Amino acid sequence: MQLTRYTDYALRVLMYVGIHTDRMVTIAEVADVFDMSHNHLMKVVQELSAQGYVKSTRGKNGGIELGRAPEAINIGEVVRHMESNFYVVECLDPGRSLCRIIPGCTLKKALQEAVSAFLEVLNRYTLADLLKNRAALNRLLIERRGIKTSDHVTSPVQQAQRPDSLKK
Repeated sequence: MQLTRYTDYALRVLMYVGIHTDRMVTIAEVADVFDMSHNHLMKVVQELSAQGYVKSTRGKNGGIELGRAPEAINIGEVVRHMESNFYVVECLDPGRSLCRIIPGCTLKKALQEAVSAFLEVLNRYTLADLLKNRAALNRLLIERRGIKTSDHVTSPVQQAQRPDSLKK
């Protein structure tokens, strides 16, 4: 099973915003870090905001921040909200299936069980689980952006979490 780019972007936005809970994050910043389409990302953030996963603020000092605590953002729920369907094959879509063997085929049931199992695994994770290695993720994102550590705004907590090689 493959998630859509839309869902992939949504999960990455949540992780990025979850790493940077000390400040507002801009869509342009996320687009730059992950090399994503700004326009596509705006649609993703709009949906995340509509579902309450993020809060967005317009204006000069605007941006996005988490709308819920990381522990309250269930990954399975996010995936269900962001994906338009889970029809991994045509026969799972009642409106499109033209397969002649559906009445006697057990593949449909097996695939439905597989999709359910996939979602059940995701239900066991929250955004907080994905952010347990926050310091390492942040370091990788800083490296990706090519930011010198002296240019990166950090809180005292973030400064303490940095590896010695990145400390001022």
